[in-house]
This record gives sequence, C-alpha cells and structure tokens, in this order.
Amino acid sequence: MAISSIAPPDATSPLVTLAEQTRASARYLATVSREVKNQALEAIARSLEMSAPEILAANQADCQAAKAEGIPTALYDRLKLDEPKLKKEIAGVRGVAKLSDPIGTVQLHRELDTGLVLKRITCPLGVLGVIFEARPDAVIQISSLAIKSGNGVILKGGKEAIRSCEALVNAIRRGLEQAGIDPAVVQLLTTREETLELLKLDQYVDLIIPRGSNAFVRFVQDNTRIPVLGHSDGICHLYVDKAAEVQQAVAIAVDAKTQYPAACNAIETLLVHQAIAADFLLEAVTALQHRDVELRGDERTLEILNIPPATEADWSTEYNDLILAIKIVDSLEEAIAHINTYGSRHTEAIVTKDAQAAAIFQAQVDAAGVYHNCSTRFADGFRYGFGAEVGISTQKMPPRGPVGLEGLVTYKYQLAGNGHIAATYSGTSAKPFIHRDL
Repeated sequence: MAISSIAPPDATSPLVTLAEQTRASARYLATVSREVKNQALEAIARSLEMSAPEILAANQADCQAAKAEGIPTALYDRLKLDEPKLKKEIAGVRGVAKLSDPIGTVQLHRELDTGLVLKRITCPLGVLGVIFEARPDAVIQISSLAIKSGNGVILKGGKEAIRSCEALVNAIRRGLEQAGIDPAVVQLLTTREETLELLKLDQYVDLIIPRGSNAFVRFVQDNTRIPVLGHSDGICHLYVDKAAEVQQAVAIAVDAKTQYPAACNAIETLLVHQAIAADFLLEAVTALQHRDVELRGDERTLEILNIPPATEADWSTEYNDLILAIKIVDSLEEAIAHINTYGSRHTEAIVTKDAQAAAIFQAQVDAAGVYHNCSTRFADGFRYGFGAEVGISTQKMPPRGPVGLEGLVTYKYQLAGNGHIAATYSGTSAKPFIHRDL
C-alpha cells in the first residue's frame, strides 16, 4: 500500500479517542516543571517495585507460552524479564530522573533589532507511537524517557509479551496517577489491527518508532505519513587489524559476540587481517567455542580452522544468536569496504595499536557508532549515560545511534517585539538589522 493511498482513520474509532486523550494529556505534561516530572518518575519506580511480583508472574506466563510455541532463542532472551533485569530497569527510571531537563533550553537568543528579540527554545515532540517486538523492558525505558521529555506515548508491544506489557503499563499508570499526572499520557495497544490504525493517526501522533526486523521497519515507513525513526538490522562487525594485540582482540571478540548475542549491537561478522590471522584465530577459536559459538569461515579461514564454510548470505545476516562468520582480509581498506557494503550502519569496531589505522577506520566507516579497542556492546543509551533509550537510529539525519532524551525534543522560535513590522526592514530606506547575540 502506497502512502498516498492510506485511508484516514474512522473518526468514531476507539483508537482515535485514545489518541485524542493522549495528546491532551501530553499538552499538559509539556507545561509541568522539572520537579513534577521527576516526582512522577520516582512514583513510577516505586510503583514498579511494588508491582514486581505481578510483573514477574506475567512475564513468566508469557515466556511459558512463547516457549510452547517454539519462539526463537533470540526473541526468548529479549522476552525474559527476571528480577535482576527488572531491578536494573527500575534503576534506569531513577537514572532518567537525574538527567538534565531537555525542555525549555534556550538554544539561540538574538536581538534582531532594538526591542525585537528572537529565541529558539526546546520543546516536546508531542505524542510518540512506539511499536516493538518481544522485549517488555522497552516499556519502562520508553515511558520514562517520554515523561521526562514531556511527551505522551502510545505503546504497541509484540504479542509474545502482552501480559508483561499490560502489567508494566498498569504499574506505570498507577505511579503517574499517584503523582497527579493524567495516566492517559501512557497508553498500550494489544492487537495487530490497532497497529495498522496507529499508522494512520498523523493528526495525533508526531513520531513513530518501530523496533523490529528490517522488513517490519520498511513496512511501517511505507504505510504511514508520520515521520519514522528507527533501525532495522544490527549487522555489526569487529575488524582485527594487523597491529592488534592478540589477547585484547580475543577478549573484545568474545564479549562483542557472547555477552548478549540477541542484542542488535552484538557482532555478526569478524574480519581479520591476513598478517595476524593465524595467531589470532587459533587463540580466538578456543575462547569462542568454549562459549558455544558456531563459527563459519571464508576459504582462507578454512585453511586455518576446521569449521563450516560461510556463504554469501552470511555476510548480510543478523543472527541474533551464537553464530559468527569470519573473513580474512588483506588490508584495512578491504575491511572498510566490506563493512560499508554489508553493514547496517549500526556499530562497527577496530582492534589495533596503530592510531592512524584507527583514525582512518573511524573516519571512513559509515555507521552510527565507530569504536576503537572496545566491544560493540557499549552501543546503548544507558551505557552512554542517557538513562535509557527509545531505540537506536541508523539513519543519517539526527538523532543517530542510541536515542535518548535529545531525540525526543524539537524546538520552536519565539519572537517578541513592540509593534515591529516587516515593512520597516525592506525597500530603499530599509532599516538594517542588528543581529546581536545576547
């Protein structure tokens, strides 16, 4: 369905009513003080703590049902919300409360002429529509960032996580109510039909954030007039340069692949310079296979390791699992060319002691995150100090990379005068502007 053929929503639809309520609540939230928003976040954190038994039981039911249906391992790992993970997410809510308020910042303050003063001031986007797969922790992260940035949010989680999402949103809404904030500012959708209708709500929703497969993100982009922010595949690479320190490179490779293989910032391809390939791969294979990583290699890798061959499809596959493709390259330039051909512009890393090689890699690789001598797993809003993230954007226009508060605000120009008119500054006797920054 082309965007031009998208039918408008039914004005009597319950979802339209829900979106109108969210928009009205968001307009109020946009006006409250930093202190009120922070109090609301603390109330949410306490509510989540009080509701932990209910949330964990709901997630356990989701996990049992998903396992019975044969859910892929990667999705199951994302679906599972145990007590340590829930505590970490609650700490993230309090972390968001500690961040600076992104609203009301004066980005530009300029006197155009005497008594005619221009300001550019940050403000909320309005209402976010966030569609994500089986990862209930996203509910907590997205809701806390939306509230801190003064936005309303309409959430649509994957069917696998419906019980978990409902328990989490109920707890969040109770916290908002206790803090005197209309709970309608956070809404939850539960059906596929609502997802399709959400994409039509361009009068009420200001930004859609899809978190899912490449095909799903493209579907969303093709079926809405609402601006879309998101990333699809996370095809990340680690390049071990000829000047790499072998033990360091092995440790980084193991972490980047196995620390959480279902994450979008885990590496899927390992590129190794031919000058160091034998030494590095013989060390790395033991460490990776000890972590149950299934290795696949190109022809030159097979001369060193007894592993299955990689196919052309492996270079463009996001496994989200303990599978890693290995390719030996002749140069830094070949590694960069491979990454720019097959990568998804997410996160790429080089291990090397050669500062010039690292600089060339970081300048020429086209990705939101380009790392030197560290794991790709650091590509995360919480680890960047954003408190949490609504997702990771691989598009060229900002926001790019992990999207925290700064990606959920826009700005407006405020101009104040004293009877000034444009005619004064045009024509043969035009008065000049001062354009003096204040």
